[in-house]
Amino acid sequence: MGRHRGSNADDYALDSRRRANRRRRRRGTGRALAAFAAALALLIGLGVTGYFVLDGRFGCTSSSRSLHVAAAPEIAPVLTRLAEDFNASDTAKDRCVTVEVRGADSADVAYSITGAGPTMGGTDSQVWIPDSTLWVKTVQRDAGDDDTIVSTGTSVARSPLVLVTTKDAVSDAESEDAPLSWSDLVPTEAISSQETAPYQVHVIDPVHSSAGLATLALVSNMVNREEGAQTRFIAALQNLQKSIAPDEEAAFTLLSEAADGESAAPLLVLSEQAAWRHSTRTGSTVYVIYPEDGTYTLDYPYVLRTNDPEVQLAAEDFRAFLTSRTAQEVIRADGFRSADDSIDPAVLTEEHGFRPEHPGELPAPGEQAAKSLIQAWNQLKLGTRLLTVIDISGSMAELVPGTGLTRMQVTTMAATQGLTLFPGNAEVGLWEFSVDLDEGRDYRELVPIRPLDADVNGATQHETLTAALAQLAPKPDGDTGLYDTILAAYQELTETYAPDRVNTLLVLTDGNNDDYDSITLEELLKELGEAYQPDRPVSIIAISFGPDVDPEPLERIAEVTRGAAYTTEDPTEIGEIFLSAFALRISGTSADEEEE
Repeated sequence: MGRHRGSNADDYALDSRRRANRRRRRRGTGRALAAFAAALALLIGLGVTGYFVLDGRFGCTSSSRSLHVAAAPEIAPVLTRLAEDFNASDTAKDRCVTVEVRGADSADVAYSITGAGPTMGGTDSQVWIPDSTLWVKTVQRDAGDDDTIVSTGTSVARSPLVLVTTKDAVSDAESEDAPLSWSDLVPTEAISSQETAPYQVHVIDPVHSSAGLATLALVSNMVNREEGAQTRFIAALQNLQKSIAPDEEAAFTLLSEAADGESAAPLLVLSEQAAWRHSTRTGSTVYVIYPEDGTYTLDYPYVLRTNDPEVQLAAEDFRAFLTSRTAQEVIRADGFRSADDSIDPAVLTEEHGFRPEHPGELPAPGEQAAKSLIQAWNQLKLGTRLLTVIDISGSMAELVPGTGLTRMQVTTMAATQGLTLFPGNAEVGLWEFSVDLDEGRDYRELVPIRPLDADVNGATQHETLTAALAQLAPKPDGDTGLYDTILAAYQELTETYAPDRVNTLLVLTDGNNDDYDSITLEELLKELGEAYQPDRPVSIIAISFGPDVDPEPLERIAEVTRGAAYTTEDPTEIGEIFLSAFALRISGTSADEEEE
């Protein structure tokens, strides 16, 4: 049977329970819908709020991201002003980013990344704007795996290198009939002719300056087109090191101290912007000269040092801002050229020698070339400690054909002129040798090793050496006590070794060892081999001349000490040969390798 309906009361009670259940279900559903709606509203509210916060409408004080920019000190001030404008722009607000610019020496940043040189620290940044791509090339070659160095191919400013002097001195340095070129500026002969030149070129230490490093590159490119390029380049470096300035301020001091009527007008190799900045800051009347064969340009590249995509987006926004027409006008007003090489003629004025057209671009060195240039400069700059021993045997009285001079006279003249190749802090001493000169010894000390600028009884060491060389005279019928002299001189240098200098024994002789009471060649080679220490190297450079010289003994002697031996029939070549020896020391090759 089917189920019978109950009483009305029961039906009412049942209906009441059903309605109550439906209300509970509706209230539960309503509460769930209300909770969902509230959550949705909260999410939407948070999203909208987040949008407004990120959009800058409610401000980015608590959530803004800083973009740290390390820029070359001379361009940092104008970039700081432009960063303030950028930070106030809608783009910065949209990204919620604040750009912070600080000055950082370009070399300091490069060395902090590569560890290849001295650094002051505190060089981290997400964007790097050095003064030259030279540093970027060096860094990209030697950076570690964890370092990000991404060149954007953008220059935010440009400033070609020029010659900076004073208005009073410019007429002495340049004329319309004889415009200056790089080949005129840096002597590349073994003996500098600067004493008679109307100008003196000064560069800032290339280890810390793009202008100085670029100057080395320009000189290197110049001499590579000439015969004997390596030797001429070393001569050029030696001449430049005589007039080195540690920094830009010191370089400009040379201009302010230049006296009227000075025989050599000072010429500084600096950028256009550096000349303008100095003139603006000091009110001095600097004048710039453009070498006729072109120049190198500081190009202020925009480099990324981050892999963070959001930071890269912010960096790209700032890069676009800096290359905008308005920003480039501001950069030109600060003495730079814009990326298209345009100038502000009201800033870089003709009155100070500035020209609106670019002087012509010379090729920049590659990363390996830049590294090699710095290495060569550092090795040559390393202090010299040199003991020169000169043969005064009887044969040194013979005439050198075609000169009217004796071998002794030619040798001492070359040695005297060679002293001019060294800076004042170079330590140089002098011995003479033949046989039985000093209590049975074949050698005699004439001048102890001292710095060339040291005071010696009211004269300098340089003057003392010059006087001693002038008084050298051959010993009549004197033989050549070569081996005993070399051993004694080598022992002197090893016992008094100076770790901060290049310790070298220079032997100048016209003959072979003919002292039969001396040690033998094999004994000498054994002694030298045992005395030579790779971590405290003392090298022998031997130069022999004359038609009867056997070159083999000196070649073996030099080889044992990682030195070099040269033989020539013309003593007038001594100066060039000595420079070749320095070139080998810098390049790290041997004399045999050079001949090959």
